[in-house]
Amino acid sequence: MGAKVSARGLRQALAESVGGLPRQFWWLWTSTLVNRLGAFVATFLALYLTAERGFSASYAGLVGALYGLGGVISSIGAGVLTDRLGRRPTMLAAQVATAASVASLSLVTHPVAIAAVAGLVGMASNASRPAVQAMMADIVAPEDRVRAFSLNYWAINLGFAVSSTSAGLIAQYSYHLLFLGEAAMVLVTAVVVFLKLPESRPETPPARSAHGREAAAVSMATVVRDKRFMAVVALNLLLATLIQQAFVSLPISMGEQGLTSTDFGTVIALNGVLIVALQLPLTRFIEHRDPARLLIVSALLTGYGFGLNAFAGSAAFYAVAVAVWTVGEMINSPTQMGLVVRLSPTQGRGRYQGMYTLSWSVASLGAPLLGGTVIDRFGSDTLWAASALIGTLTAAGYGLLLRSLRDTEPRETQPATAAGPPAETDTTPAA
Repeated sequence: MGAKVSARGLRQALAESVGGLPRQFWWLWTSTLVNRLGAFVATFLALYLTAERGFSASYAGLVGALYGLGGVISSIGAGVLTDRLGRRPTMLAAQVATAASVASLSLVTHPVAIAAVAGLVGMASNASRPAVQAMMADIVAPEDRVRAFSLNYWAINLGFAVSSTSAGLIAQYSYHLLFLGEAAMVLVTAVVVFLKLPESRPETPPARSAHGREAAAVSMATVVRDKRFMAVVALNLLLATLIQQAFVSLPISMGEQGLTSTDFGTVIALNGVLIVALQLPLTRFIEHRDPARLLIVSALLTGYGFGLNAFAGSAAFYAVAVAVWTVGEMINSPTQMGLVVRLSPTQGRGRYQGMYTLSWSVASLGAPLLGGTVIDRFGSDTLWAASALIGTLTAAGYGLLLRSLRDTEPRETQPATAAGPPAETDTTPAA
């Protein structure tokens, strides 16, 4: 009897986690999963340049920074195209360009050529993000968005867990095979988008806001003047700078201690495995809780998790550190994405998502330069100690921001859930 009750409760929990979402969301989810199953280059680029090609940590940091610069350039442009041209065309163009540039990266050998192509890869691979996030906000009802973002994040990490583990093994035989494999998987993603995902952009912006005022046109200047939203972007930049160290500074630090690509692949795969195992039940636990506390806790766990790397001397200890900052990441992602959508007007979702994506792109640009330079000049331990300090400062910033939101918003515009946008202020039709 107990087993039957337990099985029934599990089925109910699963139904509440994945049920009721539109079919278009699941095709978007599938495209995300397929894309992440082949996401090898960003994770192993630093290790490829240092261990396989013999370049210095500073050069690897420079190439990683150019990869991030490409993302910076494309974030804003892709956000504008998402609003003007549409979600689907922006995704398709970005995916085809990503496949072509990643394949080219497997062929070039000159240091200048590698750096230039890496910048193109960063530009192309980042360009689809505002479109994906805007389409998700378009097609999912407001009350289901936190859950939808969590499921999409789960797909990202399911693919990442598989790809990082397998890529670590493949890299021992051929790094070029990694690049060609990613190009092929991105093309498969483009086929899914082309065949299964119709355009979701609203035909015309809403004529009036929820309070009866005329809805103003949204430009990038509008986004920049939105102080509360830009505060979210700035805080995410700090947190993203920490998380990016996992893909640039962490493999370099582990390599300095004689650990192999397989060790790094296994350790970093724990990040995806934990998210796959725990993200959905954790989301059910946090979705109706105070976002200020959640974001503060997430920043502290992320900062101190990376700080633990200063004491690591084995793959097992690095794995413990990964587990700590992964919990912070799991708490932060659905909470913050819900906050981003809540602050974004319907007619400007692409631009707002582009600016939010820009924070990740700037982190991809700055983190490799910061990490590589600090490691070369001061050592890895200094970098990890600074990470704990950044996590503390970010937590303080989240506390001030969320208190400001509570103090300045009218009661009727307060969110119904910890991170979800208030249904009464959203004018997008449910899919």
